[in-house]
Amino acid sequence: MVRARALARTYALPGGQSCAALRGISLEVARGEYVAILGKSGSGKSTLLNLMAGLDRADSGELRVGGEDLARLGENARSAWRGAHLGIVFQFFQLLPTLTARENLVLAMELVGRIPRTERDARAMSLLERVGLGPEAHKLPSTLSGGQQQRVAVARALANDPPLVIADEPTGNLDSETAADLGALFDSLAREGKTLVVVTHDTALARAAHRVVQLRDGQVVAA
Repeated sequence: MVRARALARTYALPGGQSCAALRGISLEVARGEYVAILGKSGSGKSTLLNLMAGLDRADSGELRVGGEDLARLGENARSAWRGAHLGIVFQFFQLLPTLTARENLVLAMELVGRIPRTERDARAMSLLERVGLGPEAHKLPSTLSGGQQQRVAVARALANDPPLVIADEPTGNLDSETAADLGALFDSLAREGKTLVVVTHDTALARAAHRVVQLRDGQVVAA
């Protein structure tokens, strides 16, 4: 599902300084694999995830996700590719505050157009029920707890049935019980054949993964 070869990414800093976020990373993630990426702050975890999501570009190296060479895609093409092939779960939920939980999911489907219009409402409700939020479907995000909002975000990431789901510190703002519930949900997705790549500091979440990749100073030190 993911094949990275010698990926490097350096960011310019004020005063003419620079920061090498990734230093020639090579990594493969098989289809249906659940991989946790660990490392201290500044190790390159989020940069690697952003490259996989097509939200950033490497300075050098090769990256194929689902067989697609992301470096060859323009911005509009990468956006369309993300919608059809990728589900993203952010640490801070990123739900639209003026839309209900159900409407957040339906909008995700409308933007991509992959799910037939007549099926979108039912699919949104089915996904919310799966994450235990069927009764909260018509509530705005501001009326939901942090854990509930994150579960809505996971349901939204699944809205277009993507083969790959990536998550950046998905339990970072959750209490331990809610984090465990989210971990169980990720585990069930992996059993169903979804490919998951999760950046986390949560050791319990990492233990549930098929494999742990450790980053340090922009390099893979264990995989």
